[in-house]
Amino acid sequence: MSVMKTTLDIDDRLLMEAKAFAARERKSLTKLIEEGLSLRLRPKQAAAGKGKIDLPVSRHGGGFAPGINPLSNKSIYDAEDDLP
Repeated sequence: MSVMKTTLDIDDRLLMEAKAFAARERKSLTKLIEEGLSLRLRPKQAAAGKGKIDLPVSRHGGGFAPGINPLSNKSIYDAEDDLP
């Protein structure tokens, strides 16, 4: 994967909120922005929630499968993509 450096102008309040959120998630601001862009750039059908989505649930006791962060949409979407 290649990486390109860039400069962005972001509203101060939004940037402070994003930095705080990234810190709570224990990830970098860069990773948070990449996740947001990935989610936003998904095909409209997936973004709009059209069609059936299989949630990654545990087959042994209900709830999410092990390793899924229920507070992270990206974690859930990534796990859903891995389903058969």
